[in-house]
Amino acid sequence: MNSKLNIVVRVDLDHSKAQVIAKGHITIHSVNALYVVAKRANCLRGGLDLELDISSAWVDEEALEMLHAASKTRQLPARIDPDQAPCTISVLPNRRHPRTAPVRLAA
Repeated sequence: MNSKLNIVVRVDLDHSKAQVIAKGHITIHSVNALYVVAKRANCLRGGLDLELDISSAWVDEEALEMLHAASKTRQLPARIDPDQAPCTISVLPNRRHPRTAPVRLAA
């Protein structure tokens, strides 16, 4: 697993949509990088539908809860967006779950 977080943003202003694609390991610390990118994308146009695609990322449970909380409240955390601008976030579920212990194969 690559612990480095890679983020790609796709924006379609004609349809008021943006997609933030994250790969790597999302922790309670690195989730702030996603929030910052989401804030920048959200500032491009009012009423932008923002989709966080974490389907190819390893996401810690606590970080996933933080992302879902932002989705439910439709706001980014106040430390990231002090103005608390409305932010419509959809979180695509991750397909992989972090392993709790390394898997060893018999020789």
